[in-house]
Amino acid sequence: MSPSLSVVADNDLKVVPSKNETVAERVRRLQSEAKQLAKDHVKSLSAAMVELEQLAAEIAEGGDAYSPGVREVARQLAEELDSRAHTLDAIAART
Repeated sequence: MSPSLSVVADNDLKVVPSKNETVAERVRRLQSEAKQLAKDHVKSLSAAMVELEQLAAEIAEGGDAYSPGVREVARQLAEELDSRAHTLDAIAART
């Protein structure tokens, strides 16, 4: 069963461009915002990968309740996700 959704307030502070902001300043500000959003998005991806890795590991170790083929695919996926998540984190740390 999936979690229920609810409406929440958008309390994020919005940056209102200054009337005196030049085009170059606006470009720099927007680029900075885009970079931060990209970093946040990568963090979300990394967290999802860790969560999926844990789920795959549970299935891989689930015993006879799961068919051997399912356990093997889950085991391989868990190993791959662990490696990829570490790689993603290392790359993200450099930027």
